[in-house]
Amino acid sequence: MRYTTFGSTGYRVSSLGFGAMNLPGVPLEQARAALNYALDEGINYIDTAAAYRNSEEIIGECISHRRSEYFLATKTGKRDYKSAMEEMERSLSRMKTDVIDLLQIHYVNTVQEFKAAMEENGAYQAALEMKRKGHVRFIGLTGHRPELLAKWISKGQFDQVLFHLNLAQPFALDELIPEATRQQMGKTAMKPLSGGFIQPVSQAIRYPYSQDVHVTISGMISVDEVKENIAAMREEVEDDERRELETLAAELGAHNCRRCNYCSCPIGVTIPDIMISSQVRRTFGLLPKGDGFYQKQKDKILSCADYEPCKDKPLCQQQCPYHLPMRQVVMEAAGYFG
Repeated sequence: MRYTTFGSTGYRVSSLGFGAMNLPGVPLEQARAALNYALDEGINYIDTAAAYRNSEEIIGECISHRRSEYFLATKTGKRDYKSAMEEMERSLSRMKTDVIDLLQIHYVNTVQEFKAAMEENGAYQAALEMKRKGHVRFIGLTGHRPELLAKWISKGQFDQVLFHLNLAQPFALDELIPEATRQQMGKTAMKPLSGGFIQPVSQAIRYPYSQDVHVTISGMISVDEVKENIAAMREEVEDDERRELETLAAELGAHNCRRCNYCSCPIGVTIPDIMISSQVRRTFGLLPKGDGFYQKQKDKILSCADYEPCKDKPLCQQQCPYHLPMRQVVMEAAGYFG
């Protein structure tokens, strides 16, 4: 396991982080085994959020007795001081700890949201207050708009930033990672499989591992998945492999979707998932989880072409800050069922 100093925090963190978002979907004893095996094998970065169902409670139940062995990161999605403070206090109780190593202002994707979180009665001030009280050590920021995140972290108010980085979403490399490096921040990459679309798993994990990040969070739910992820990081990425991965990322990222979720489909098509998986689907095919997504979305995808209000001017495309051809990609996705 590779360990690096996490920005200017002074902490040494493992290159692989345990993403606990999906643990609520498995039996508690399975979650307990996965978490403890991860700690046994040297993973020392645990990531969760108040919004991840009872993920925080599972961490408290399963590994709070080993609290000194891991760097604990959680998140608040609240924007105002009072609600954020209440959520952080609940998180401490749920995870059975007195201190959160990293509290992240979560899922900030618009200028309006950022301003609300940063104003005098905003969530950032609540995080600072918890830091003064000794219940939070460091404050981070998460979001899906890498170019906006790069601007927001440039004033030096955050210790860490969390962003997408995978073979189908390489966009953080352009501005965000260089700015985070200049700010000496902790750099945490998430979604190496883009929610279960990218294969093979080993190659998907090795792409963010090859880049200038400290931790790659992978959502894991079993001992076998922990083993698979650790195995992918066992050897360093040499120059030739890095170039091959970067070439592949340029191809798979041609859809240009950042998953900012500005788009909203009136018939319920989950557009970002289809956009991001479009080139992966054509190049590699889909993992079982990705195929399951397409099967669940089948009726909605097939309905896209016939939805009258979108025929002349698709509603989703009017909301996209990147002006992407969403309707065309969704209609092409209908061929997956042919």
